[in-house]
Amino acid sequence: MRLLFIHAEDFWFQVREKAIENPEPLTPELERGSAKNALVVFTSVEEGDNEDPGYMNYVADQILDVLNRVKAETLVLYPYAHLSPNLARPTRAMAILNALYNTLKAKSPVPVMRAPFGYYKAFDIKCYGHPLSELSKSLTPSMATTTATAAQPQAPRDLYVILTPNGEEYEASKYQFREGEDDLRALVEKEVFKRELEGGGEPRYLDYCRKFGFEWEPMSDTGHMRYGPAATLMMELVEDYAWKLANELGIPVFKIRGTNMFRRGERAIDEHARLFNERMYTIEGDRDELIMRYAACFQQFAMIRNWVLSYRDLPLGMLEIADSYRYEQPGETVLCFRLRRFYMPDLHIFTRDLSNAMELALRLHEIIFREIRRLGRDYVSLYNVTRQFYNEHRDYLVELARREGKPILVRIMPEQKYYWVLNVEFHIVDELRRPREIATFQFDVGNAQRFGIKYRDENGEVKYPVIIHTAILGSVERYIYALLDTAAIMESRKEVPRLPTWIAPVQVRIIPIGREHLDLANKVASELEGRMIRVDIDDRFDETLSRRIRDAETFWVPYIVVVGDREAKTGILSVRVRGLGKTLEVGVEELIGRIEEEIKGYPRRPLTMPKYLSMRPAMM
Repeated sequence: MRLLFIHAEDFWFQVREKAIENPEPLTPELERGSAKNALVVFTSVEEGDNEDPGYMNYVADQILDVLNRVKAETLVLYPYAHLSPNLARPTRAMAILNALYNTLKAKSPVPVMRAPFGYYKAFDIKCYGHPLSELSKSLTPSMATTTATAAQPQAPRDLYVILTPNGEEYEASKYQFREGEDDLRALVEKEVFKRELEGGGEPRYLDYCRKFGFEWEPMSDTGHMRYGPAATLMMELVEDYAWKLANELGIPVFKIRGTNMFRRGERAIDEHARLFNERMYTIEGDRDELIMRYAACFQQFAMIRNWVLSYRDLPLGMLEIADSYRYEQPGETVLCFRLRRFYMPDLHIFTRDLSNAMELALRLHEIIFREIRRLGRDYVSLYNVTRQFYNEHRDYLVELARREGKPILVRIMPEQKYYWVLNVEFHIVDELRRPREIATFQFDVGNAQRFGIKYRDENGEVKYPVIIHTAILGSVERYIYALLDTAAIMESRKEVPRLPTWIAPVQVRIIPIGREHLDLANKVASELEGRMIRVDIDDRFDETLSRRIRDAETFWVPYIVVVGDREAKTGILSVRVRGLGKTLEVGVEELIGRIEEEIKGYPRRPLTMPKYLSMRPAMM
């Protein structure tokens, strides 16, 4: 980075026209500006510069050192491409300048202003002319040494406490765990002591993933999955269910779609993305560097900021099934759990204020716990909060613990490091006794203003909503992981592992004993299909009946119906029910009634593969 310092008695600038195709958006304060007794820092961002906080702090300290020496009353950051022949790409330079500007604002003892990036500008400057009034520096990331970083004051450490439903508070590291609090113990071990109580070995759910077609894609990057026909169907059902649950909140919800890549250099994008800097996928576009989104925030915020909102419209929700990208380390990727590309049913709820958000989150919290308990599991919760939120709303956290019916772990942060004041992680403890985050919600108090999302209150005044970020079920893959891990725990207890009937890829398999029974199989299948029940027919008559039954059981089909001469004569079906341990003798309508009761309230979709097994390749 090249810096030219001018200590100016007077400075003025005015935007004239675009210098690049996609300059940053203009605001009134960026279009023109003036200052007296100002240190003007003409800045060129070079190839090799980056937004690392250590480097930004180092550059800011170099600038502030000059500021203190010349005793200027204002600091002006002015993009100036003419200081270097080795310039960074425009989008990269814009992002780094925004990061530097924010760092200076946080550290400077005087007001900081800046000129916009990507424009030709007229300016007037009157230099004081003293020995320090004209200086220059050339800085690189390697100059931001460990010594300089160590000189920065150490931030206060986070505090972990345990809150009980009765409002008692304990230091987490000294908490005496009671009977039935093994899951809480596992979470404290992981979050407070940074270790996991692990049973060892390969988790059983991985075999189940392969059974249903959830696999790594070997011809792609690390952490990218492929989804076979059964896996695809399961994914689509979870996506449908996430939409249904969003609409149970009792507010208007809008489903959208958008792009998965966003331009660097957009100020709001860069500021929001900085927290994920080391985990972001970036690609080179025709002219700009692009960020692959890590959630649906960018698209939803970019869309809703163009809506005209009043207090009467809020709260409202916006949901997208967002393909999301996070550059996880190769050794950290886990099938169906920690991925570089995954699908998130990302719901953002725009509320009038923090009080409105807290009220609505009680309903959200209820649904989140109801859904995990429907699987026979329960969450153990980590509440990340700012110190101010904890001091002002401790009773709210106690109420949430009361609703959960058990103690919660609270991480109290000494300052607001992020855009949220509360960020809840809901964990299951898996087959190997490892806490695994599934669902979440956050109270975001920063991004509405950052992205220009506004509404008018009862008095016509412009306000910025508080935004709840939530994934009620977690990412699609993580919810399926929870289902399969539940099956693994069932198997460890000597129970028959199974999926809930609503998400089983095939809900009923009909096995005609001979070719002469195929018409009856088709007739029964048609009645089931007419009620949106997924059914297939094993017409592989070259296979034995026992082999075909075994294959259905291996695929965890909840209901296996064998039809032969007796069924044709009586109209009564012999039905094997997974996990029941006996065969039912029922009519078609009774079978339909039983299945419909199990899948009531859940989404329905047709098969994603041919109905007849004879039409499927042997590898499926």
